[in-house]
Amino acid sequence: MVKIKRFVDISTQQYKLFIILESLVEFTMAKVDRRILKTQESLKKAVIELMTEKSFDDITIQDIADRANVNRGTIYLHYEDKYDLLDNLIETHITELGEMDTWACEMDWIDALVPYFEYFEKNYLFFSTMLASKGTPSSFRTRLFDFITKGFKGEIDRESGRNTDLSDDIMLQYAGTAYVGVIEWWIRNGMPYPPRVMAKQVGALLGRSL
Repeated sequence: MVKIKRFVDISTQQYKLFIILESLVEFTMAKVDRRILKTQESLKKAVIELMTEKSFDDITIQDIADRANVNRGTIYLHYEDKYDLLDNLIETHITELGEMDTWACEMDWIDALVPYFEYFEKNYLFFSTMLASKGTPSSFRTRLFDFITKGFKGEIDRESGRNTDLSDDIMLQYAGTAYVGVIEWWIRNGMPYPPRVMAKQVGALLGRSL
């Protein structure tokens, strides 16, 4: 009986092993990433809830840990301190609003503002807490104002001639202050009008102002 020698392609086996290991690493990292995001979301939610109960200056790391049901060390794995946590939370919302700017600028005022007011409504707890704060996070209103006026810069009408004698700086200050003021009024009063109604009326007013 003739024995048939079986040749094994080592390089092919090694490649398959590499692919399997790579998939396992990616799967493990994905699970870790999800855990990290879940923990961070829990911490952000905890600090906002606590801010509805007391001044941010009076909130301790232990308070946040207890509310999020984690130990103090976990917080320091993600943030330097409570100020870093809050700053990250604020930056997350500013970034998400900024991402909306990329496509909203192609629409007319009314249609463009609908998703923004829907975003404010969806994140009511965050915006109501931040805009009502008199302590450390009071700078949030300034950051929101700066973000809004930066977006308004490209919306000033210089083609029709109606704004010929008006300064860009004054127009931006006027429109930005009015817009932030309306958002603050709307949120502080429990959002008495739906997002679409707010977008229609504020959009009409901004269209006249810029």
